[in-house]
Amino acid sequence: MAEFTLPKNSKVTEGKRWPRPMSTGKTTEFRIYRWSPDDDGNPRIDTYHVDREDCGPMVLDALIWIKNNIDPTLTFRRSCREGVCGSCAMNIDGQNTLACTRAIDDEKRDVVKIYPLPHQPVVKDLVPDLTNFYAQYASIQPWLQTVSATPEKERPQSHEDRVKLDGLYECILCACCSTSCPSYWWNSDRYLGPAALLQANRWIKDSRDEATGARLDNVEDPFRLYRCHTIMNCAKACPKGLNPAKAIAEIKKNLVDRQL
Repeated sequence: MAEFTLPKNSKVTEGKRWPRPMSTGKTTEFRIYRWSPDDDGNPRIDTYHVDREDCGPMVLDALIWIKNNIDPTLTFRRSCREGVCGSCAMNIDGQNTLACTRAIDDEKRDVVKIYPLPHQPVVKDLVPDLTNFYAQYASIQPWLQTVSATPEKERPQSHEDRVKLDGLYECILCACCSTSCPSYWWNSDRYLGPAALLQANRWIKDSRDEATGARLDNVEDPFRLYRCHTIMNCAKACPKGLNPAKAIAEIKKNLVDRQL
């Protein structure tokens, strides 16, 4: 019988329970993952109580309220607060999503549980290390590539060709899809993952781009592309409603079509 030993300091323990705020109004309990490289200790779950009458409606509002009013050491990423930048991606009650667009009341639970994006190294608390994720994005060369002479003004594109980019260009690189994909969990060193492949398809389908063949060659690999098993976690997790699995299938179809 196989025995598996967890690495040192990997077991998540019960952390500090902060007192309830001095308020007679409604409060919501938040259980939040905490870990710091400066501490030689296990990850822990700290418990906070947020005064809903003094806090905005979104989960990000609650995190900011906790940092401002209870625990200034709580660490997380944020920027636009409009669901555009993807900075505040995290796992909220078991689902990868954006804290700025997830309403506290959407959870329909008395306790909201918040963790960093899964299967990524943790920098601190709710901040994952996305170095590999961004390197994979860079590897698909996400910019317009042409060999023809540069026009005096712009490179025109028909309305019909522009519509082909819908469902692709809206990706904000939040990493919710890739970090929800089991294939990416086990093969993230070689499999590009849903986000990078969706972005690759965005440039493959752009009628103005003249490097389609090279782009297809770049992803045609048993691991870079074909680790996708259409589990569809990516489509379920995407906070923008995109379908990376469909984009990956379209790339596979393009590879087959060019052999015919």
